[in-house]
Amino acid sequence: MPRLFGTDGVRGVANGDLTPELALQLAAAAAHELLEQRGGDSGRPLAVVGRDTRPSGELLEAAVAAGLLGAGVDVEILGVTPTPAVAHAVTAPGVDLGVMISASHNPMPDNGIKFFAHGGFKLADEKEARIEARLEESWDRPTGAGVGRRHDADAQRRSASYVDHLISSLPTTLSGLKVVVDCANGAASEIGPAAYRAAGAEVVVINDDVTGYRINEGCGATHPEAVARAVRAAGADVGLAHDGDADRCVAVDADGRIVDGDEILAVLAIGMKERGQLTGDTVVATVMSNLGFKKAMAEHGIAVADTAVGDRYVLERMRTDGYRLGGEQSGHVILLDHATTGDGVLTGLHLLARMAETGRPLDALAQVMARLPQVLVNVRVADKDAAMATLSELSERAGSELGDDGRVLVRPSGTEPLIRVMVEAPTEEQARTVAETLAAAVS
Repeated sequence: MPRLFGTDGVRGVANGDLTPELALQLAAAAAHELLEQRGGDSGRPLAVVGRDTRPSGELLEAAVAAGLLGAGVDVEILGVTPTPAVAHAVTAPGVDLGVMISASHNPMPDNGIKFFAHGGFKLADEKEARIEARLEESWDRPTGAGVGRRHDADAQRRSASYVDHLISSLPTTLSGLKVVVDCANGAASEIGPAAYRAAGAEVVVINDDVTGYRINEGCGATHPEAVARAVRAAGADVGLAHDGDADRCVAVDADGRIVDGDEILAVLAIGMKERGQLTGDTVVATVMSNLGFKKAMAEHGIAVADTAVGDRYVLERMRTDGYRLGGEQSGHVILLDHATTGDGVLTGLHLLARMAETGRPLDALAQVMARLPQVLVNVRVADKDAAMATLSELSERAGSELGDDGRVLVRPSGTEPLIRVMVEAPTEEQARTVAETLAAAVS
């Protein structure tokens, strides 16, 4: 049986390969793992469950709740809420487990389940493996008073607490800034605009349909052209685009130019260094971050610690080495002083705060980084190991020819039969030529 957990929980087509039966089993297995770790002398544990707006979220929410309740865990349903709000809820005393039902930036038919341990961090690989191993185990079901109870009364209070937490992290108000917020028809549709308004910004909201049928569809962080159009139409200072579960943020400046996660990370890193908040003058980023980002950081005396692709690996490096800021080109940014996971609304708030405290527009702040043209080609292969062996020497030679003016990164997909070939070069034409030449060697 292939491993269920990927880099960000369990995902699949809702009611297809991700069935309510599997969701119930996963929740029950997570409950068994939790109960075993806690022992039997500390009362009944409490789990919080959130979801994005996908219609299938209601189905999977019911199944997850049933699995937890049937295993003797109390459940609090948070309803539609961002992934980082679930992570924040698990930092509260008395909350032992968080479950988020979302497929993030994936299309509407997909859905997913991810777990957060007490303290707000995603489960380690070994704990996910133990949960998988428990899926088929037999267990004694509690009866009577041993069955879990459902508590929903505190959901609104937790939502308000999360917004208060976001606002309290800011060094300044956002008064005087006009921002367009693209909620991706997802989990940020209510909390996102509420947080930006509470911080003092004038907010124009687009794509806040909470029916879930159009989540991520032509909008949000994966389609920032939508917020770019809205910013120009509204004459706004800036636009912010989130994804379906609001753990990403991509921005656009007043002219509609896209400012991605690398550029946002660069702006925040420089601000944190100026305030003496950037531990070790180091920022954590993945190997996919643009070479222009690394050059910009070097010019400002900031080191870049590389990780594998995936925000969980960014966070792992941050926690291991004590770094406070990290992120991905896709818009996952982790501000570890204020969050335990990527938080799109928190990122947007701090980007706006940097504009407010410097008095500079986003285009001027983002000019700190000169982006190199980047071309990514996905090559479908029958044997990833053989393809990687074929490309090893070729990619090394291509990288040597580019020298300090570019780079080549070839890596296998972790979930699909693909080899990903990424090339950065002084011109897009040069980058595309090198990428297509490498792809042709194994296609």
